[in-house]
Amino acid sequence: MMRSHDKSVVSSHSAAARAGEADLGALPEWSLGDLYPAMDSPQFAADLSRATDECKAFAEEYRGKLASLAAQDFADPQSHLLTQAIRRYEAFDDLTGKIGSYASLIYSGDTSDQVRVKFYGDTQERLNAAWTELLFFQLELNRLDDEVLAHLTAREPLAHYRPWLDDIRKEKPHELADDVERLFHEKSVTSRAAFNRMFDETITSLRFKVGGEELAIEPTLNLMQDEKPAARKEAAGAIAETLSQNLRTFAFITNVLAKDKEISDRWRGFQDVADSRHLSNRVEREVVDALAAAVHAAYPRLSHRYYKLKARWFGQDALDFWDRNAPLPNMPQRTYAWVDARDTVLGAYAAFSPRMAGIAEEFFTRNWIDAPVRPGKAPGAFAHPTVPSAHPYVLLNYQGKPRDVMTLAHELGHGVHQVLAAPNGALMANTPLTLAETASVFGEMLTFQALLAKAQSIAERRAMLAAKIEDMINTVVRQIAFYTFERKVHVERRSGELTREKICELWMSVQSESLGPAIRLGPGYETYWAYIPHFIHSPFYVYAYAFGDCLVNSLYGVYQRASEGFAERYLAMLAAGGSKHYSELLAPFGLDAKDPAFWQIGLSMIGSLIDELEMLDGQITI
Repeated sequence: MMRSHDKSVVSSHSAAARAGEADLGALPEWSLGDLYPAMDSPQFAADLSRATDECKAFAEEYRGKLASLAAQDFADPQSHLLTQAIRRYEAFDDLTGKIGSYASLIYSGDTSDQVRVKFYGDTQERLNAAWTELLFFQLELNRLDDEVLAHLTAREPLAHYRPWLDDIRKEKPHELADDVERLFHEKSVTSRAAFNRMFDETITSLRFKVGGEELAIEPTLNLMQDEKPAARKEAAGAIAETLSQNLRTFAFITNVLAKDKEISDRWRGFQDVADSRHLSNRVEREVVDALAAAVHAAYPRLSHRYYKLKARWFGQDALDFWDRNAPLPNMPQRTYAWVDARDTVLGAYAAFSPRMAGIAEEFFTRNWIDAPVRPGKAPGAFAHPTVPSAHPYVLLNYQGKPRDVMTLAHELGHGVHQVLAAPNGALMANTPLTLAETASVFGEMLTFQALLAKAQSIAERRAMLAAKIEDMINTVVRQIAFYTFERKVHVERRSGELTREKICELWMSVQSESLGPAIRLGPGYETYWAYIPHFIHSPFYVYAYAFGDCLVNSLYGVYQRASEGFAERYLAMLAAGGSKHYSELLAPFGLDAKDPAFWQIGLSMIGSLIDELEMLDGQITI
């Protein structure tokens, strides 16, 4: 899943960066031929036509008949008509998922290329039309008699699909009449999806004037971690200026999408602004509320304390916001060549589980990674699962910084998870977001601990600890602050349209609270909400990062206390995909996210790292 810019750093197009590109070695570009040979290939055209035709044929054969099929299966134990229908539906899911994944990955490679833009848009429209024909299927399944369905899923072959049937039944209270569902689905192309695309194409087209050059968003953000204070300040000013000039567009997109979500929530009977996300994540509202409350309460002892310490290292009472992620003073920044990054991550994975490392190695040997920076390429990083019949792909914007190595470890964690879960099939391979971030963050933790063990001096250890703490703060504190901001925006939007100034005011209020008095949020920072893609693409997604980080901290604590057999249980958890509830998956580790004390375990680990950092601070002078 894509990482937000506040969690990872990507490339720079500056002259200095270009001069250093040779030090990285050859960077891999993915080969999408495992999906389709080319956009204009006969294979792609044939599959798209087949998907359209077969979806219509499926609807003609089964619409309005599932209750009858279930009744026949109930009466005759040898009859498996419902199972046959679900298997065909699953095959369509895989086929259309393959088509959509290819179009999405092609588009991600260069979102400024109008040929790719048209290809992606046309494909999305065709797939949307095809899936409109299949909307009836889940709706009719959820209308089957509970007793009949329980009887049928008690035995094979339908028992295989029981986790999926139980899962989709949770959506039953919020489903609408068939014609309304069809309208919502068809209109999504010209509503939610259209404004998502508008955001993407706007943000990738923006240019920021820095050092006599006009840079895209990613290299400009990257400069805010430059060793030179002047470069960080100039980049921050350029971001603020350009976002301010385009704030009307971003505010318009935000207002439209928040209202679109409010309309959908109202029709579907969701009470809280985030309830639909909680349902999608298969997590209870009270669990997320407990997480958010625990993180809010921890602000003073985590982010406030750390930034006060960092400000002192810079000889200041408080840091300007553009220095928040600055490298420590007088600490050389190592550049990792691609081969070194690969070996570091694979070595850390192998020390934990040779099987895990073996799966990750396939991404390198089989060209499943796209690492270089290119104009128009999608920002950030992500692991795309594609479909079980194929394999995942990883997109990076690799520049050789230590955090780029962590991003590689993060996305490969996703990739390993997706490979392991694929045998569950298209209907049960996907993992709810609350656990989808577990493998990625655990991969980061393994890599961090491997690097920390090789630290050759107290100064190096302290620099690594500081970098990890900053990443954890960005993963937990920042993401819960983002979640709080989103809640404020969506709650306020229910009372009417929000002005640009109001959105900025809400942003500044949560940022000031979360970052604390040691960070000066000067003029310009009020616009920084505008470039965060998660607010647009996946409302309230961000708390999954905090959920995953705290969960991984707890899991890693279990691993440290009793490593025997842990790797096997961990990989089994990943292999379950979406076939089990998160509480069932955590039980073998003795963890219960519904226990209010659970979140303190993960937050305490961050606090203990800050404790160690403060201890080391007394041993050397920066």
